[in-house]
This record gives sequence, structure tokens and C-alpha cells, in this order.
Amino acid sequence: MRIGAHMSVAGGVSKAVERAVLHGCEALQIFTKNSNQWRARPLEPEEVRTFRRGVEAAGLTPVVSHASYLINMATAIEPLRAQSRDALLDELDRAEALGLLGVVIHPGTCTSGTEDEALDAVASMIAEAFASRPGYRCRLLLEHTAGQGRTIGYRFEHLAHILERLDGSPRVGVCLDTCHLLASGYDLVSDDGFRDTLASFAALVGLDRLAVVHGNDSKKPRGSRVDRHEHIGDGHVGLGPFRRLLRDPRLASVPMLIETEKSRGAERAGAISLDPFDVRNLETLRSLRDGSAPS
Repeated sequence: MRIGAHMSVAGGVSKAVERAVLHGCEALQIFTKNSNQWRARPLEPEEVRTFRRGVEAAGLTPVVSHASYLINMATAIEPLRAQSRDALLDELDRAEALGLLGVVIHPGTCTSGTEDEALDAVASMIAEAFASRPGYRCRLLLEHTAGQGRTIGYRFEHLAHILERLDGSPRVGVCLDTCHLLASGYDLVSDDGFRDTLASFAALVGLDRLAVVHGNDSKKPRGSRVDRHEHIGDGHVGLGPFRRLLRDPRLASVPMLIETEKSRGAERAGAISLDPFDVRNLETLRSLRDGSAPS
């Protein structure tokens, strides 16, 4: 399993590649625009070329983006739905231009009605986006959520529902997050619970759909439905589940990307420097994968 991190694009998207290389990343996740704004300036052609050359030279694979947190594919409020649809297309356009594997996106939040209706709304928006961009290679990667508030996507059944409505489109993949899994109620900690969780995912969604694992520990306990990331080994997930995931041969082609807290000031525009938090978390995962960590 390849190990990497979400890296800042402060100073330009190509700066994320430099940060990834400095930290010894094998895979990478980025934002292609400000995650808390609807609009962003277009990517400059030279910046795109520099990014793609850097990714190839560093051997980073895969590289994915994370969509804006403002997008709500589940909403029934038409102005927000139209805005979300446009933003989704922009995310896909940017990812395709940069040559990314896909765009990680949260399914969304119910604004009215039932969860099933919200799931149908998600599938409908994805279908519209794919119809608008028929030749794209980048995929849309649905992220399993912690289940805060009225967010959907916190059960494997939710992801299966969306996939069924899309006739199993190969353009849709899944991102699992270790913090979200625990917070939403799945048992990753016990041997039996870990085995049963993966077996359930395999039966309902399929391991072949799994494109990315977000490696985050959890500040909150199992079933809290609260999404709060913690440094690897310092939370309620603990080291055991990370070791199991990293060494599971069925997941050997899936990257694990950390989204843990950054050090203060580590993402200043243009700054390319080691982040001690990233160093620690990445080294912990490497030691678990490579067998140098104590059992």
C-alpha cells in the first residue's frame, strides 16, 4: 500500500508536488482550488504542465483531489443544487486537466425529505455531470462519512444505493476514511470487527471500488458520529487497524493518504519545508507497513 498525504497548494498546485517529495510521499491528495469558495481562477496552462511533469518525475501515484466542502449533491434546494452542480463540473474539469485519478467528494447533506431521496439526488447529479463530461478519464470517488447531523454516506448501504442508481458506472469509486468508519459505528479495532467491516464493504460495495483510504485517527469514540481527526496512534482507532490495512494484500494497490493536523505556519504561501506533524504521521505508517514498528 502506497503512503502519502494531503498537501497544500499554497503558491500554486505544483508546490504540493514539491511538498510531497520533501516528505517522501508515494501518493498525493490536493485541493485544486480554495475548498471554502465557490469560484476560483482557472488553472494556468504552464502551472498544469509544471504539475504534471513534477508528478511524473517524482513517481507519485495515484494523485487525487478533494472537492470543495461547499458542494452538496444531496440538496433539494434548487439554487444550491445548481451551484453545486456547476462546482462539481469545475472540480472534474480541473482534475482532468491535471491528469488526476479522481475527485474525492462527500455525498452531501439532507436538506429535506428522506435519506433515500437524498441518495437519489446524489446519483442524479453525478449522472448529469458524467453526461456533460463523457470523455473524461478521472473518476468521482465517494467518501464514506462520519454521519454528523443529516449527512448521508455513513453506511455502506448508502454507497451501494448510489452505485445501483448509476448502474454500477465504472467512473465511480469509493474513498474510505478510518476516522469516519469508526465514528459512524464500524468496529475497526477488534480482530473480528475489522474482518467483518471489510467483509461487509466487499459484499455491499466491492473491494474493486476502493480507490483511496484516508488514514486518520479519531478524537472521538466509535459511534460518536463526530468527524474529528487525530494523529496516527493517538486516538480511538489506534495503531492496530492501520497495521492491518497497510499489510492486507487485497488492498495493496490502494493508497493511504493522511489528512491529519498540520503544524502551525506549515502552509504559508510558497513555503516548502518539513512539517514535523506530517513527518511523524508518515513515519508511523511506514513503520507499520514495513514491519519496523513494535507489535
